[in-house]
Amino acid sequence: MRDFLLVYGIFAMYYVIVINTIYFGIIMFSFRKITRIMKETFYSKYEFLSGSKHMPPISILVPAFNEELTIKENVQSLLALHYPAHEVIVVNDGSGDNTSKVLIDEFRLNYYKPTPVEQNTLSTAEVRGVYYNPEFPNLYLIDKENGGKADSLNAGINFSHYSLVSSIDADSLLENDALIRIARKYMENPEEYVAIGGNVRIANGCRISNGMVQKVRLPKKLLPMLQTVEYIKAFLGGRIGWSDINGLIIVSGAFGVFRKDYIIKVGGYRGGYPGEDMNIIIKLHRYMLDHNLPYQIDFCPDAVCWTQAPDTFKILGSQRKRWGRGNLKNMLELGTRMFMRPRYKVMGWLTIPYNIIFETLSPYFRITGFLALVGYSLIDMTGWKIVAVFMLINVLYGTLLGLGSLLIEELAFRRFPRIRDYFKMVLYTILMFFGYRQLGILWRFMGHIQFFRKNNSWGTMTRTSWNEDEEKEEAA
Repeated sequence: MRDFLLVYGIFAMYYVIVINTIYFGIIMFSFRKITRIMKETFYSKYEFLSGSKHMPPISILVPAFNEELTIKENVQSLLALHYPAHEVIVVNDGSGDNTSKVLIDEFRLNYYKPTPVEQNTLSTAEVRGVYYNPEFPNLYLIDKENGGKADSLNAGINFSHYSLVSSIDADSLLENDALIRIARKYMENPEEYVAIGGNVRIANGCRISNGMVQKVRLPKKLLPMLQTVEYIKAFLGGRIGWSDINGLIIVSGAFGVFRKDYIIKVGGYRGGYPGEDMNIIIKLHRYMLDHNLPYQIDFCPDAVCWTQAPDTFKILGSQRKRWGRGNLKNMLELGTRMFMRPRYKVMGWLTIPYNIIFETLSPYFRITGFLALVGYSLIDMTGWKIVAVFMLINVLYGTLLGLGSLLIEELAFRRFPRIRDYFKMVLYTILMFFGYRQLGILWRFMGHIQFFRKNNSWGTMTRTSWNEDEEKEEAA
């Protein structure tokens, strides 16, 4: 038993080392690509593009369920975007709060017609009607029965008037040039770009006014701060690199732009389970490769979307369990069909295997491997040294990768003007490995348990008004 525990524990150590080594390779691709992005950004004239009639029109889809605290600022920010031709389609998914009333009152919307489906392309839950005000000619509110986020996106696609659609979370805010930046990327090769993701940043702690981030500040609370460095690592250190080899497996549901015709060809967004943002990207990869079509799914890190991060363990845990269920469902449904199949190229040989072995199965190997080392150390008291080495390697390697992502942030974007902010982010990059990462693994495992028990509830999610921090400052 002692020998088995030791061998399995050492296997778990090498498993973690392999994960981090692959991620190190991906972050090297990120550094390679970020130099090109910096040059493109420097020579691009975004102010000129904001008034150009050649910019492709975009339909922005905003699925909303119980979003009364944030929906007004979200829509204000979308209407204020520096973009020549876009429409904002808010889809109220049977909310139980005043989501619809807030928008109807704020923008004086009137009942428009009983059904928005001009071409019954994708099946959705029943649509009760559309609200509209000619004073805001590019704003529509669809009111429908509850069907979930994917169903709401499909309803928005059915109603949309343009060939490009953008999905935006209702608790998110776009920077006013975000759509210009992502559309400029699309215009480089409109025949091949089928999806482009934007960069998601944590808005907790920032000063928000009239639906815009007026001042960038780091969160004051523990969990949003940890998520800040986590998001920087995932988006700048990870997604830039994956997109460089056309192996991106997800475009965040918080902000992305897609070609509508291909979304329809793959059957639209899949409902019934979370993870619709990953599901649509895998289906797009598979469709393009099955039909031997040239394509690219890219990531635009300078097109920024600000989102609220959960600030309690209950809400964060609910979110991460939901992500775990969605990942498992997608790998069982689509990933296994593409695993190690030559026709799927980078997706089949690298992205899907990496996701299955080092993301989906990660909780099982990490938890059992750690328990094996602990068990060995209890049987042989000298084994604590092996446990210590395991933890030290994990922390050092992970911290190095996190610092690499922060370096990309400093070289290319510099969103945080104070030098002390970077010292704070370095500190939290290290602190992530002392409890936070372990909780994330546990939550993912619990999400898998929920999946096998067919528990598909959305879980707890509480929104906070964007103006809360500003109101507190004024009161003080």
